[in-house]
Amino acid sequence: MSRESVMSEPYVSMPLIYTTPDHELLRDQIARFLAREVEPHVEAWERDGMVPRDVLQRLGQAGLLGLMYQPEYGGGGADPLTNLVFAEALSMSSCAGFVITVLVHTDMASPHLHHAGSAAQKARWMPGITAGQTITAVAITEPGAGSDVAGLRTHAKRQGEQWVLNGSKLFITNGVHADLVFVAARTGTARHDISIFAVEKGTPGFRVGRTLDKTGWRASDTAELFFDDCVIPAAHLLGQEDRGFQAVMKNFQTERIALGAMAVATCMQALALTLQHVQSRQAFGGSLWSQPTVRQKIAMLDAKTRAARQYLYHCAWRVSQGHDVVQDVSMLKALTGELVNEVTYGCQQLHGGMGYMTGTPIERLWRDARVLAIGGGATEVMLNEAAKRY
Repeated sequence: MSRESVMSEPYVSMPLIYTTPDHELLRDQIARFLAREVEPHVEAWERDGMVPRDVLQRLGQAGLLGLMYQPEYGGGGADPLTNLVFAEALSMSSCAGFVITVLVHTDMASPHLHHAGSAAQKARWMPGITAGQTITAVAITEPGAGSDVAGLRTHAKRQGEQWVLNGSKLFITNGVHADLVFVAARTGTARHDISIFAVEKGTPGFRVGRTLDKTGWRASDTAELFFDDCVIPAAHLLGQEDRGFQAVMKNFQTERIALGAMAVATCMQALALTLQHVQSRQAFGGSLWSQPTVRQKIAMLDAKTRAARQYLYHCAWRVSQGHDVVQDVSMLKALTGELVNEVTYGCQQLHGGMGYMTGTPIERLWRDARVLAIGGGATEVMLNEAAKRY
């Protein structure tokens, strides 16, 4: 039984009341792109610690880097459900470093321009973003401020028609190669007086520090950034001064749905690989699949994955209907971040010693899954956010 046929039966044909035939066409388009442009190169990208820029440009040429943006800027004008299908289909790649490189660009960084940018700012940057010519990153996290966004210390001071930015950022995905970084900085004295600035690569006073080594997502570049009397034009302020905290909180919902899609797709892949493995692996006089405990383990992990996937799509549907989704999305992020670690651990266990060998697909899925309970809002923070809304 092929890996593709194993995957298709439990998941691709599993009814999702929220999706349409057009969504399935998009899913097929992305699957073909992954097979042609990504999967043959995964090991090389993992070694290099980066995804080549021309891969993102080919995504842009295919119209896949701006699905939710306005058509006049090269976007597709799509709704949140379509954007979720994109994120989930992309996350069926075995290279999570590639996936997060793209999703930071499409769902975590550039939405700040989409939501708060002026017409002039969008006209300047958005066409390059949707074409894959201008790669973006978002710089919020600092050494002393991760999930506590209001605790950041990077600050900007207005001087005439310029802002002077000082501070540092840490764990910034796409930080090494980004052409445009959306930076959160303190601009007032109150705890939530934060603003968002668009900072272009090459701006004096802006420099990239170390490229950070990570356990997983090894094909994505992660960096620390420094701003030392970095002078940026006043016109590079996104939205209203001192309203950046609210912008960050708003975009967290898009970001966390995308991360939920990554988690669910990783579960799907791990289960497909493991089902194939246990059906072919011979032990104790038969296949591992003949052991009741193995079948029961896979069935339970699969049931949890299917339930999480339905909740994922329900959250995106609620966004498309204009509902307040902070509690739901916080729960989704916590649920899927923990579930993907449970599923990949359980699936790796059923692979035995070979599952611990570097370079095997299940080992990479297990290694890449760990951060999904940390990045974008740690599980504990997400549960607190949900509990505050009862």
